[in-house]
Amino acid sequence: MSLPPLSAAGFDDRHNVSGPLPRRVLMTVDAVGGVWRYAMDLAVAIRRSGVETLIVGLGPQPSPEQRREANSIGRLEWLSAPLDWMVEDESELDHVPQLLSELALRHSVDLLHLNLPSQAARITAEVPVVTVSHSCVATWFAAVRGSGLPEAWAWQKRLNRLGFDRADLVLAPSRSHAAALTRTYGEIHDLAVVYNTSRNPCFVSAKENFVFGAGRWWDEGKNGAVLDRAAADIDWPVVMAGACEGPNGQHLAIMHADHEGELSHDRTMTLMSRAAIVVSPSVYEPFGLVALEAARAGAALVLADIETYRELWEGAALFAGPGHPAAFAEAVNRLTEDAKLRADLGRRARLRSADFTVEAQREAVLAAYRRVMSESDRLTAAE
Repeated sequence: MSLPPLSAAGFDDRHNVSGPLPRRVLMTVDAVGGVWRYAMDLAVAIRRSGVETLIVGLGPQPSPEQRREANSIGRLEWLSAPLDWMVEDESELDHVPQLLSELALRHSVDLLHLNLPSQAARITAEVPVVTVSHSCVATWFAAVRGSGLPEAWAWQKRLNRLGFDRADLVLAPSRSHAAALTRTYGEIHDLAVVYNTSRNPCFVSAKENFVFGAGRWWDEGKNGAVLDRAAADIDWPVVMAGACEGPNGQHLAIMHADHEGELSHDRTMTLMSRAAIVVSPSVYEPFGLVALEAARAGAALVLADIETYRELWEGAALFAGPGHPAAFAEAVNRLTEDAKLRADLGRRARLRSADFTVEAQREAVLAAYRRVMSESDRLTAAE
């Protein structure tokens, strides 16, 4: 795959066309993972440009705190519909396109921003569709298990392919994930990259001598078991924040690190801002918000040596083989013993984080919206 040169935000200048912006966007979310943070931050950013967001949730219900946040930003609707990776049978998703299309019509939506490609499959709404592949089961299996999908889940790959084909534009959060998508699905028409961001202020507080990691540790892709095993040989305390029980019965037992459990976003950021070193051992990370938020707080980063982290943080972090607890322990201990290197890497990470601003992401996403809105207007005029 060959993508054009990228701006700081990731969206290539080929797509920066003038044109109308949508007045109202329907944006899908879930309350389980990082898509929630992505959607909330983006909705706030585009609201400053006059774009309203109808936030439509699927999957497990949001917490009261999440509901309050969403309703303070836009209007929240929660559908009685599952996420594709939480069902065993494709038929459980049959009603999703109709529900989304009906909401788009009822609320006079001008554009659909769908944060699962499968949600774009069989959409009948006559408005432009932008879909974002934040992750997917097929690329997860390739990265985590080194295999294709089990036969029983092959329908997920087919449904995502239909979604890519239905969308007017497909976005990925990094070049490495875009490459993984094309390796898995073949060529994807109008695939572009927009890097993620964080709305958290760039606040560097006094650092304390502990190591921090955050993630959905029940997810094998987050590789929490390796960090926990490394913690036994790391000189400083290792604090791991995040759920260890997954929605489908997944479980990780943390034996060596101090497990803080599932924390609010604010509490997680408070802990992260105090940590001198932040570790992300993920083997599957299409972007990696934890690394960005830690960099903005001036932490020294120790990251899994995977394509995404090399793409985004080369020269601003230490890297360790994701399958080797001893390599993580060695990299972290190198930083615990060398305050100068620790401070230098924290400074480099903070400087690099300035490439991933809210403003850059907003302008890139709005450029994507303008492009598909202009194309839609052109096709309407030609009919």
